[in-house]
Amino acid sequence: MNPEGQVSVELQGVPETLLWTLYHRATEAGRPDTVLPDPKAVELLARIDFPFESRFGPASPVRAQWQALRAACFDRQVVRFLADRPDATVVALGEGLETQFWRVDNGRVRWVTVDLPETIAVRRELLPEPPRGRVVAGSALDTRWLDEVDTAAGVLVTAQGLLMYLAPADVHGLLRACAARIPTGAVVFDAVSRRLSERSMRGQLASTGGYAPPPWTWGMDAQERRFIRSLDHVAALETLRLPRGRGPLFGYLVPVLGRLPRLREGLLSIMRARLGG
Repeated sequence: MNPEGQVSVELQGVPETLLWTLYHRATEAGRPDTVLPDPKAVELLARIDFPFESRFGPASPVRAQWQALRAACFDRQVVRFLADRPDATVVALGEGLETQFWRVDNGRVRWVTVDLPETIAVRRELLPEPPRGRVVAGSALDTRWLDEVDTAAGVLVTAQGLLMYLAPADVHGLLRACAARIPTGAVVFDAVSRRLSERSMRGQLASTGGYAPPPWTWGMDAQERRFIRSLDHVAALETLRLPRGRGPLFGYLVPVLGRLPRLREGLLSIMRARLGG
């Protein structure tokens, strides 16, 4: 910890994206009219010794609100799942510095965080381990984490900002393992379109403030949807809508476009694969 009481964080590659995500989510959370109250994210941003603005550029209000609405969409799925199964387990794959637990805790949920060892080290230094929480330091692709999950009360797996950085075969293997091992539950994940994935791998996407994130190596298209629906024990695959936000763009235009599947799925989709009956 440095003399100012901040914690220095140095991450590279995919793990560094957790800082980009936190930067924008906390920027939105700091607004008096925020769409995502998240005081822990605001506290985290203040505690971390990292050149956020020089690395990522000024935080765009549009990008910050979009990031917060994306998180709010995941929150809504967790809250709805726990309304039916209050003692369920939530497994957050690639959780980074997400503070979702403190936004959705019902006082009974069991929470499992799965992330790479270097990310878990940062998370443990900055965030308290939540009540009823467990941490697994390892790759989400090492599905031995499933051995540590009690499936009796239902399991919701979240993968926010993770799958697009994996190879297609790894995404398939992970989803297949979840479908085979979780009798009742769901997997909620976000995915860029195949077109965006291909542009990303060709280096054709604009950077933000000079920062170029790692390429998106997996994208969603009709073929991928058919694959997921074909998995044993996948009962349904649904595309979710963002909550309504603030202002003309997120309050009116995005909700209208969200009713048009081709436009909604042309950039980034948040999806839920329902498992079991």
